[in-house]
Amino acid sequence: MSSTVSLNKLLDELSLIEKDAEKDIQEALNQELLEQLRISFLGKKGRLSAVLGLMGKISDQERPVIGQKANSLKHYLLDLISKRQEILKKQALNQLLDRETIDVTAPAIGIPQGHRHPLITTTEKIIDLFTGLGYKVVEGPEVENDFYNFEALNIPENHPARDMQDTFYLEDNLLLRTHTSPVQIRFLENNPPPVRIISPGRVYRRDAVDATHSPVFHQIEVLAIDEGLDFSHLRGTVMAFLQAFFGDLPVRFRASYFPFTEPSAEVDVKWQGKWLEVMGCGMVDPAVLEGMGIDSDRCTGFAAGLGVERFCMVRHEIDDIRRLFTSDLRFLEQF
Repeated sequence: MSSTVSLNKLLDELSLIEKDAEKDIQEALNQELLEQLRISFLGKKGRLSAVLGLMGKISDQERPVIGQKANSLKHYLLDLISKRQEILKKQALNQLLDRETIDVTAPAIGIPQGHRHPLITTTEKIIDLFTGLGYKVVEGPEVENDFYNFEALNIPENHPARDMQDTFYLEDNLLLRTHTSPVQIRFLENNPPPVRIISPGRVYRRDAVDATHSPVFHQIEVLAIDEGLDFSHLRGTVMAFLQAFFGDLPVRFRASYFPFTEPSAEVDVKWQGKWLEVMGCGMVDPAVLEGMGIDSDRCTGFAAGLGVERFCMVRHEIDDIRRLFTSDLRFLEQF
């Protein structure tokens, strides 16, 4: 075969590659097929590489002609592939927009059923149990002052117990309440004993966010004041509530300290083989009663407080408190 014939053959092959590639690239319907065409025409074992592999059979003078033509064809095909990719991307985006477009004028086809948040259902369950025991629900403001949040609860200024509750302070001696106990003080100002109330609501503390802590959470406070109340009444009430909520689980009381109750205790239930703290309680300190004008020799009382999130997490076997404060429908639709 003469060099002229070999040169013409290679030039014809390059022209055929260009023609075939233009047709196939323009007809490619997706990115995957486009990538296969790139490999077929421009890959190491592709048609263009096969032509370049024959350059050794032509003369030294003819090789630059094939090399220049092949290089030009390579850049031309790469440009065609790039433009086709952009067209396919726009088509895919338009198809996605068409599928996701909502016609707000179209009539509704059924109404999806909503789901009650697990914190709400847990709060309602606790409230139902205590109202069944004769307690009244009382609420109060979330923005409090120092008197109701601390002083009236036997926590004067510079008392070390204030360190137990890292507080969000506002201006003008105001703060975000750290517990719902201030509701008890406000209620007792205008309601003499006998008293049996619970006070549910949001509370705030400067806690770092992790799997078990949040700067915003929910508490329910329990208060009973009457003549002749003692620790046995407190223990009986707590036991009746916990057994109604958790079932027949072991319960234990541990001595503890709270500035507004004396004696004080923390209460644990045995859950999945481990003791889990669920609430604090105690007999109302006489100083708190006297501060509200109640004769502590005639009346006694007990108080208890629990975190709704803890009860909710145990009730539904939730491993991370942060799940309760997201809007993840995959999580919320389980309840």
